[in-house]
Amino acid sequence: MTQHYRITLLPGDGIGPEIMAVAVEVLKVIGQQYDLTFEFQEALIGGAAIDAKGEPLPSETLEQCKQSDAVLLAAIGGYKWDTLPRNLRPETGLLGLRAGLNLFANLRPAKILPQLVDASSLKREIVEGVDIMVVRELTGGVYFGQPKGIFTTETGEKRGVNTMAYTESEIDRIGRVAFETAQKRGKKLCSVDKANVLEVSQLWRDRITALASEYPDVELSHMYVDNAAMQLVRYPKQFDTIVTSNLFGDILSDAAAMLTGSIGMLPSASLGAGAPGVYEPVHGSAPDIAGQDKANPLAQVLSAAMMLRYGLSQPAAADRIEQAVLKVLDQGIRTGDIMSEGMTLLGCQAMGTALLDAIQA
Repeated sequence: MTQHYRITLLPGDGIGPEIMAVAVEVLKVIGQQYDLTFEFQEALIGGAAIDAKGEPLPSETLEQCKQSDAVLLAAIGGYKWDTLPRNLRPETGLLGLRAGLNLFANLRPAKILPQLVDASSLKREIVEGVDIMVVRELTGGVYFGQPKGIFTTETGEKRGVNTMAYTESEIDRIGRVAFETAQKRGKKLCSVDKANVLEVSQLWRDRITALASEYPDVELSHMYVDNAAMQLVRYPKQFDTIVTSNLFGDILSDAAAMLTGSIGMLPSASLGAGAPGVYEPVHGSAPDIAGQDKANPLAQVLSAAMMLRYGLSQPAAADRIEQAVLKVLDQGIRTGDIMSEGMTLLGCQAMGTALLDAIQA
């Protein structure tokens, strides 16, 4: 029986529309093979929404996302909008989407593909075999805490304020996602905080430690964030699943991503309770190469695979896409960001064609 899914597409800015076009073509072919039909609806977010509607997240976009089975996002932002007030910048639209869909958990894999081990800036012996999942809390912490803003003091001096705050329930729900993720992987969970300095981190450590008794099959460890940043570069193979707060997760997941050699290869999933998830590549909008057919679409395509796996419960279809990516890399096909000597350089559209050929082979 054919399964029907409503997918909201958010191409966004920069290279977003180019890489989204590749992912949509891949999903159409996958749908034919696995008896799936997709109803794709595009909506505006980020800079594209600012230009068209005067705001980074129009209400109709959020409403359309809520009515979907899943949301596939490409990339937002660019130099063009950097001088706008904070509440009108593209990134504010992304924060609003996460809050509006109550997406509190961000899953970011950082896995070294054998074909790209030499693309890493670190030595082969350090990164070979690395397979890390960073579970980042997404709707709390310093990005959302109140009070926030730039205020004028009694002396006339300006003072910037942000508040890092977490409740027990916010920590517990991200902790459960992390423990359950670790159970499906290597059964090792490292919680990252700054409990030696921050009270909010002490509460984080206390709650994660308390949760551990419910997951006796998972080995829990704790690490301060500065040490975790160092260990990711020094000996990344010690990590399996990492759970951390919004700010620390933002930084550590990018550091983990670069172990792989290019953030152009890495997908992510943002999940909530009872709402559609948002699936997006971890890279930015790369306005410097937008419209030049130079973008790497693989992270976008792998984000579509994560959507099939986590959002639509179609693991076989997800496997097919992931295997096609590996097959293309085995053929020596590369985009500029992962290019190395002896490989074949292709643009975004040609990489998409190669993927379709691999899926249909």
